[in-house]
Amino acid sequence: MTSLKFNLKCVAAVVLLSWAAAPGQGQFDAAAARLVEQLEQRTKELVQLREQIAPEKLDLNEKLAALEERVRQLREEFNDATRKSDFENQRIVNLTTDIKRAEGDNSFLRGLFDEFRRDFDTRLHISERRRYDDVIRAAKNANESSSLDDGQVYEAELKVLRSALERLDEGVGGTIFKGSAIDSSGAITEGSVALFGPIAVFRTASGNEVGLAEERLNSLEPTIAVYRDPAQIAQANDFFANRGGIVPLDVTLGDASKVAATDETFLEHVQKGGAVMIPIFVLAALALLIALWKWVSLALVPSPSRRQVRKLLEAISKHDEEAAIDTVRAMKGPTGRMLAAGVDNLRQPRELIEEVMYEIVLKTRLKLQNMLPFIALSAASAPLLGLLGTVTGIINTFKLLTIFGSGDVQSLSGGISEALITTKFGLIVAIPSLLLHAYLSRKAKNITGEMETTAIEFINQVGKSPFEPDRRSRRSSDDELQISAVPDPALVREQVQAILSEMLGPLSGQNMLRQDHERAARKSVS
Repeated sequence: MTSLKFNLKCVAAVVLLSWAAAPGQGQFDAAAARLVEQLEQRTKELVQLREQIAPEKLDLNEKLAALEERVRQLREEFNDATRKSDFENQRIVNLTTDIKRAEGDNSFLRGLFDEFRRDFDTRLHISERRRYDDVIRAAKNANESSSLDDGQVYEAELKVLRSALERLDEGVGGTIFKGSAIDSSGAITEGSVALFGPIAVFRTASGNEVGLAEERLNSLEPTIAVYRDPAQIAQANDFFANRGGIVPLDVTLGDASKVAATDETFLEHVQKGGAVMIPIFVLAALALLIALWKWVSLALVPSPSRRQVRKLLEAISKHDEEAAIDTVRAMKGPTGRMLAAGVDNLRQPRELIEEVMYEIVLKTRLKLQNMLPFIALSAASAPLLGLLGTVTGIINTFKLLTIFGSGDVQSLSGGISEALITTKFGLIVAIPSLLLHAYLSRKAKNITGEMETTAIEFINQVGKSPFEPDRRSRRSSDDELQISAVPDPALVREQVQAILSEMLGPLSGQNMLRQDHERAARKSVS
């Protein structure tokens, strides 16, 4: 820094000399001399200064080298520390990941143990629940406790696992242990249990009862299904006495005895239907009696043979009134009465003969259709009574639901049985009643149909071979006026049809309408 100042001064002096050279040479020389002198002096100072700087510079260089070495060492230490820090951070990340994975594995294992414990508890036979109840309860309490560590929880769960393995080992050949069950009197009694897989045989301590140990609804203790066969009882007692041998087993796991317990008589089945079963059976009995009576009465209705009908038509075609009367007297049944009425009026107008015969057909139809609507009424009412029983059964079921809840299915069976049984018997009564009504109605229609066919043949034959009118039937003009005052036959038929429709209902209305159309067609043809 000192030499730099000196050089600047020299430069400034040269500049001044060049600037002052113009005024005079003498001044210049003086100035030059001074400058030279100053230059020499400054040069000496420079040399002295360099001599002073050299040791300092060497010392500073050594210090600089030492500081640079220190910086290098510190940089290396920093790099080492950075690497160590990165390694530790990565290690922390790895440890955190391992901890999370271990926590997940821990939760998974605890879940597996908890699920195994619940599954083990549900798979236990009811007769061995008390045997493993303490171990299962301890594991459950440990799993739900927040004050225990994982080691203690695992220890409690492992006891369940060891108990399950021991039970599996014992179940290979069967095992016998102490237990309790509900005997036939309903009391809890102590005894011995022989377990073979899912089948358990219980024998009371007194030896009075022995049988299968079964689970019953809403019962925490097994129930003894007592053996009834003396041979089975003897085999079971020998097995418990000798702790081995032959023991009677139910391969259906108790299902066979449960199915046998559901067997019931017809009267018991009917009683489950409730009070609605009474009108259903009353309707069934009345419908059956009426159907039998109508079937017998319709089967006994006599009808003329075709030979007799042809003989009658031949007599009419020959105008042999006496032969026609003799032939029609031999005919029985409604058809014979109809033809007899027609023969008695052979010499009357055709319209009158037709009306007389039609009157007999109407009376016969009313008689044949008598009581048949009641069978149809039974066929329609029985399902409605069954539906009534269904509704009352459902109402009773809901009443029991409000009292016992939905868990006790056995208490709800009464209302459900009433709902289903009444519907069943209602259909059982309705379907045969409907079939019987259809059969008997068709049989009655066949009889009236044969009468109408025979009547048409008779009227047609009379139309082809008309008899001479009876002279005694001729009347005076006054009588003709009175006859003209008789109501129109068509109006009378309409009134009769209306009355019959109201009496017989829709069952006979359609048939009568069809028959009227047929008669109208026959009249138009004739």
